[in-house]
Amino acid sequence: MSAANLIQLSDEKDLRDALENKSQEVIIYFWAPWAEKCKQVESVIDDLANKYSKTQFFKVEAEEFEDISEAYEISAVPTVIIAKKAKIVGRVDGVNVAEIVKQVAARCGATNGLSEHAATAAADASPEALKQDLNTRLKGLIERAPVMVFIKGTAAQPRCGFSKKIIGMLNEQNIKYGYFDILTDEQVRQGLKTYSDWPTFPQLYVNSELVGGVDIVAEMIESGDLVQMIPEEAIAK
Repeated sequence: MSAANLIQLSDEKDLRDALENKSQEVIIYFWAPWAEKCKQVESVIDDLANKYSKTQFFKVEAEEFEDISEAYEISAVPTVIIAKKAKIVGRVDGVNVAEIVKQVAARCGATNGLSEHAATAAADASPEALKQDLNTRLKGLIERAPVMVFIKGTAAQPRCGFSKKIIGMLNEQNIKYGYFDILTDEQVRQGLKTYSDWPTFPQLYVNSELVGGVDIVAEMIESGDLVQMIPEEAIAK
């Protein structure tokens, strides 16, 4: 049975009211019915809603509520947002269960009568099977979308010239893509260099395989090779 504080969003007004009227944090879980990776995160969200009963949790189907997804810059699912009023105070992209548990514990422990020490202990006490090593996490991030690009900043606001250039090239080719902002996670930023054996960013992946950086992508666009390797579902109609 779902916890009373866990709401499957059917009217965006419910989320808006919760953010406007509550002084504490609200947890927003973005998902899609076709995304297998969401199943693991969904079970964790269910458990957390039971544990943190004074905190409001929302499940938001990303493609059904496009305006909300755009407002929170959701490029792939699963993504968990911790919001307080109009401010994002926490975010976890992808299947990083340990980080979701850690952030919810840190942000919502006091509201639910847990001391900082108790909240941290609760996070650390999560089943070991749910904790992922870095390579598993990186693999999950790369597989979040058929076309994934790791950049500095967001797709809407790239924070370096190379990231801006590769986003521009993908947009010009009408390619749909997910992205990850490496500036938000130093572990991912450094780990991906070793995982992919590619020392610089941005990095573009297609079907979980590394394509390369800006120069290689530009050459492949010019030759026509890039579009040929893009899955049909990742081409905007």
